[in-house]
Amino acid sequence: MGFFKKKGNSKVQSTPPSQTKETSSTNSTNDLKTSLQDNIQFVKDSLGESTDIVIREIRIGRGGSVKAGIFYTDGLSDTPSLQNFIMETLMLDIKSTGLEKKLTPEQNLLTALKDFAMTVGEIKDLTNFDDLFTSLLSGDAILLIDGYAEGLVIGNKHWVERGITEPASQTVVRGPREGFSENLRVNTALVRRKLKDPSLWMESKVIGTRTKTNVAIMYIHGVANDKIVDEVRLRLDRIDIDGILESGNIEGLIEDSTYSPFPTVFNTERPDTVAAALLEGRIAILVDGTPFVLIVPALFVQFFQSPEDYYVHTGIGSLIRLLRFFAYLIALLAPALFIAITTFHQTMLPPALLISLTAQREGVPFPAFIEALIMEVTFEILREAGVRMPRSIGSAMSIVGAFVIGTAAVEAGIISAAMVIVVSITAISSFVSPTYNFAISARILRFGFMVLAASFGLFGIAIGFVALILHLCSLRSFGMPYMSPLAPFNVSDQKDTLIVVPIWKMFTRPRLTNQTNKVRQQDPASAKPQPPKK
Repeated sequence: MGFFKKKGNSKVQSTPPSQTKETSSTNSTNDLKTSLQDNIQFVKDSLGESTDIVIREIRIGRGGSVKAGIFYTDGLSDTPSLQNFIMETLMLDIKSTGLEKKLTPEQNLLTALKDFAMTVGEIKDLTNFDDLFTSLLSGDAILLIDGYAEGLVIGNKHWVERGITEPASQTVVRGPREGFSENLRVNTALVRRKLKDPSLWMESKVIGTRTKTNVAIMYIHGVANDKIVDEVRLRLDRIDIDGILESGNIEGLIEDSTYSPFPTVFNTERPDTVAAALLEGRIAILVDGTPFVLIVPALFVQFFQSPEDYYVHTGIGSLIRLLRFFAYLIALLAPALFIAITTFHQTMLPPALLISLTAQREGVPFPAFIEALIMEVTFEILREAGVRMPRSIGSAMSIVGAFVIGTAAVEAGIISAAMVIVVSITAISSFVSPTYNFAISARILRFGFMVLAASFGLFGIAIGFVALILHLCSLRSFGMPYMSPLAPFNVSDQKDTLIVVPIWKMFTRPRLTNQTNKVRQQDPASAKPQPPKK
């Protein structure tokens, strides 16, 4: 007599609990049905007979007495693993595996298969169609058995993905060469490799009613500020949208000041940057399908910091960081200063330089403001074209295009040579910023300062600069002042603001992002380099 055939006096017979009830009166539309054919038909109707959805009907047990169905998505599931570890397990003689002796009267067939027969790592119970579709379209395999209003989700995800490569947007001369990929689990593993700490906690969420994008929150428990962690959870839970395709969608939905040109959420492709931020008490938000990880809270000075600052000599790192601040001011104010001085304040220039500039502008039909506007717009077009064109010719096109256009404009007498020099230096300075989205703020505000300079001269620039400082001081990032530790000023946090002090002096974490565990080094004096004692 087969193991799955009904036997009147058997005490180990597995009878589905759902067979004792009328499922039509108890199960809702979303719940799985006891009939395997009804479940299969519902899946086909819901997915529109999609050709990449594979439904394999099989029979298990001695003599094939029990009907079962395997559901998976072609291209998202590991087909060899499905055949070797799932179908083969189910289609073998269950009695030969010893399952008959292990099954108790309280257990049903699905529980017995999960506990004794399945050799895969991740198995979850399934009771409704919503979870079925989410798991099926995520790459998992689904097992349903006739007569049971429940099933199993079998972890079987597998798809072709990009390997771990060097980050394209945040390169360094010295430092790790690995960058995040589009796979969420690969990205969390890269962070785990950096921080082998049981206090590194990770929470998972699913956002997007249609995309059902997996989002992970990572932070170090006891180091991160609990209030900021709660605020991150709250803002993510408030998101109610049909789709999340990139972390930029999340950023736009959780940032503090949407209309400010300054980003209040930091993004990076580098695992070492994320690990360093977590050690400071910040929170990382990882989104499946993108290599860009969000870090909050983000402060103004953070966008001038590069991982390389901490891998080179302290003096070199400090000088390079100061150079970035100076380059940002050039990218922001250089054209405006040139317009203001040549239009309103010529007496500030040395006579020789004034004569040279006057000679260059002889025959130029446009005022300085129009000159600068033409050149700036032209350079922005060339920059954008270089980004969108194939990488092999994009950079060459930008350089050659800028050179040819600049030379032709000067020879034609449309633009003065001095203006070409100023705009070129401005464009180069805008590339010094380690983060692309922060450099865009200087490119946007530059035009506003040019208008103020053309209207009011240096006084207009001064008014605009004061307004800019006030705006920066008014910004918040998840409750933290954007300009901290400069405003409000914090003495201890100046060790890693404008300059970089030696690492043995950084024995405390930033005060504003951490309220509990402040100490990074228990005995800073022992870490200070010193000659050996005789």
